[in-house]
Amino acid sequence: MSQQQDNLKTHHEVLKLMGSRFEITAISEKEALAVQAVKAGIDEIRRIEKLISSWDPASQTSEVNRQAGIKPVAVDQELFDLINRAKKISTLTDGAFDISYASMDKIWKFDGSMKTLPDPDLVKNSVARIDFKNIMLDPEKGTVFLKEKGMKIGFGAIGKGYAANKAKSIMLSLGIQNGLVNAGGDLIAWGKKADGSDWQIGIANPKDKEGIFSWLTINEMAVVTSGDYERFVMFDGKRYAHIIDPRTGYPVSETKSVTIICPDAELADALATSVFVLGEKQGLNLINQLKGIECLIVNKDDEIKTSDNLDLNYYRKK
Repeated sequence: MSQQQDNLKTHHEVLKLMGSRFEITAISEKEALAVQAVKAGIDEIRRIEKLISSWDPASQTSEVNRQAGIKPVAVDQELFDLINRAKKISTLTDGAFDISYASMDKIWKFDGSMKTLPDPDLVKNSVARIDFKNIMLDPEKGTVFLKEKGMKIGFGAIGKGYAANKAKSIMLSLGIQNGLVNAGGDLIAWGKKADGSDWQIGIANPKDKEGIFSWLTINEMAVVTSGDYERFVMFDGKRYAHIIDPRTGYPVSETKSVTIICPDAELADALATSVFVLGEKQGLNLINQLKGIECLIVNKDDEIKTSDNLDLNYYRKK
């Protein structure tokens, strides 16, 4: 350990934000700066939550949902741009990712209360208002309009990644060259740990949720895993995950987890959900066309599949 590394101080906080467990770490020679940076990161995440939260009636997102089928709503440029990027990912994934999934009725329950498959007509009706093409954006007026009454948007599959990116940006602007934000599993790290070693993340073993089957080195990277080790139901020997395909209204049954590795937490967040929905073949085909983005999939048979350019030495089995 160098003298400079020996002087580095780590400040780490864990708290609940956006309905998830957040961990924020800042490393600096100045302990007060590390403390200040973590606080600034937390404040930024709280600001974003107020902007994008669909369960906060005072948020701009809630107002957009209330005015669905009625009139366009003027929103901050930040929210407008986030919705615009989400629509682009919807186009890229042929609707496997769609923030208008929030229109879906809650007919699937993964708390043990559901004893039979829902009626197919109920499922069909639940997706009737889901269509990212009906999210109308007017860049000149800065408005968002949901074309159909009853439509809703939600950021559950992109919001935490966006918040992690923004927290990192704020901390960097304050001079934090080494840090980590873990937004409920949407993780982004930069620089190195206080001892000079690389940041690493363990990937959970699908056959043993307490175990780790691999490690990823994640300097200057975001790693997002969509996993389904606990929230699923079984009917007639078939496993239905809690992640639902917005195009069909049915839960995904072929995938257990998807891990996306790329420099951007927001994109990784959205792609993890997308690949989970698309499945192994289509999902890997998509990732293999995207530069600088890698993927690791655990399928329903606990087989591990990776994108073409994921260096197998990138992780090691424990």
